[in-house]
Amino acid sequence: MNDAADVVIIGGGPVGAALALALSGSGLEVTLLEARPAGERASDPRPLALSYGSRLILERLGVWAALAPVTAIDRIHISQQAGFGRAALTAAEARLPALGYVADYMQLHATLHNALQDRGTALRYITGANVSAIRDVEAVSEVEFTAGGVQQSVRARLAVAADGGALDGVADMRSVDYRQSAVTTRLHSELPHRNTAFERFTSGGPIALLPSGDDLALIWSAEHEQAQALCGLAPAEFVAQLERHFGKRLGALAIEGKRSLFPLALRYVTQVTKKRAILIGNAAQTLHPVAGQGFNLGLRDAWELAEEALRSGREALGEPGMLKAYAARRRLDRGGGIWFTDSLVRMFSNDIAPLRAARGAGLVLLGCVPPLKNFVVRRMTFGARG
Repeated sequence: MNDAADVVIIGGGPVGAALALALSGSGLEVTLLEARPAGERASDPRPLALSYGSRLILERLGVWAALAPVTAIDRIHISQQAGFGRAALTAAEARLPALGYVADYMQLHATLHNALQDRGTALRYITGANVSAIRDVEAVSEVEFTAGGVQQSVRARLAVAADGGALDGVADMRSVDYRQSAVTTRLHSELPHRNTAFERFTSGGPIALLPSGDDLALIWSAEHEQAQALCGLAPAEFVAQLERHFGKRLGALAIEGKRSLFPLALRYVTQVTKKRAILIGNAAQTLHPVAGQGFNLGLRDAWELAEEALRSGREALGEPGMLKAYAARRRLDRGGGIWFTDSLVRMFSNDIAPLRAARGAGLVLLGCVPPLKNFVVRRMTFGARG
């Protein structure tokens, strides 16, 4: 079976789904290919830190209200273990309703999936589609996939890969192994979190405690062996280890959920466009979770690609001019996000005394200089163009 579309999106995760929703109702014929079978929910237990800028995008897509419950982040407390210096960023100082929000990945995926189903004939949504090849054929992109045991293909003016691995072997991928894994779980604290997110830098990696309902979502980055050992500890010993690194500013902590483990690395393509193809989201870059920039960057990829596609028009989709314009729009934001995240990991995941002193001085400066605070918050909220 060979079908045609204006845009074919490979990957129905949150970024691919957001692009499909942004293009629906535009008059463009859109096909979305999702590897997960119909009715199968995402099983990723990780929390998502959404920036206020991401909330604005999700509102424009008409899905924010259905995403509830989410927990607002009103304050971010930043510190380093065994070193001086700390900083606090607040929504009030930034004149924002919130610095960000903590959402459940599975809830976000389900909300976007339901919105896609509600769009009816506005787009073609194929689940259980496993892509096997993407090639340039007769001035279009041809995507071959298997669905329901049947080999199929769709030809489109533009192919968009939104999930990691979709264009493996086609794009020039660079990678950095941080030699870390993230341990995630839910915790209950004796004292209320008061909608504060904590970012604690340690020599083994950053620890993030995010407000999530009445509880906390933990993302603890550590060297692989340490992370594996943490997952095997009894709950009481795990909490004791955490308190040695984080302290007891929230009183006694207790584990409320199971622990999960994820390897951490930086992966990014050197060029986000190929002939009649564009990479966005995890297909373009996968970041360390420090500062929570990965998904927000991918969502901006999707939104700005939709804007560029609508600005260019159907006839220009996949043409060199359109691809060049999109790459130019995303160059500063994408490059800045990758550099910022990678720099934080390299600067803070060590115990070198001169760097520890420099980090402390930097945190003191950030905490005391309002224009610097505003600069950091705007970039974290809206990207490099914020």
